Amino acid sequence: MAETLVLVPGLACTARLFEAQIDALSSSRNIVVADHTKDDSISGIAARLLKNAPERFSLAGLSMGGYVALEVMRQAPERVQRLALLDTSARPDTSEASQDRERLIAIAQAGRFEDVFPMAWARLVHPDRQSDKALQEVVFGMMRETGPEAYARQQRAIMGRADSRPLLPGIEIPTLVLVGEGDVITPPEIAREMAEMIEWASLVVIPESGHTSTLEQPERVAHALKLWLEEG
Repeated sequence: MAETLVLVPGLACTARLFEAQIDALSSSRNIVVADHTKDDSISGIAARLLKNAPERFSLAGLSMGGYVALEVMRQAPERVQRLALLDTSARPDTSEASQDRERLIAIAQAGRFEDVFPMAWARLVHPDRQSDKALQEVVFGMMRETGPEAYARQQRAIMGRADSRPLLPGIEIPTLVLVGEGDVITPPEIAREMAEMIEWASLVVIPESGHTSTLEQPERVAHALKLWLEEG
């Protein structure tokens, strides 16, 4: 039976976030993209993922998807064969970040969801990609597909996430920690902190990439994931 890889997208992202990696990796494994739009807690999203996943699987999440992946490791670590944490953090939300999320939720729920788009874009991508209209349309298209209601649920889930740092030393499976070198949301020092706390972790820093590494440097990320999947 082919191995299953479960992918968990980030906030206001869809399967398009991993489109290039799915194309590169799907020939030899089953790939499933988890639904992270229906629950307003990270624990609820993780429980839904586990309900729909096979008994054993590899797991990769980007940003919010990484928060979900760590919660899966809290709920059912014995079911995960390999773990990849992409452009994410094990830390809980700060009070400042939560206040900003509340502000964005209010804008979205006031019927001005598209006003959120440029605010997100400014921090999502590497400075060299700020004028990349094709990439911008992919990001904005995913946000439109997500919609304001699911976006609000996701933001509330992120605000309520647990501190996963105490969990990290107990992770004893091949783990990839990957981050864009220009990620300002979850910067390389946050990735390095996680990698240093997980015994079997490999740290990969992707050059010329911001927070959306799978879109900004798709081939480099696919290569890193391929090497991770081929580990023992």
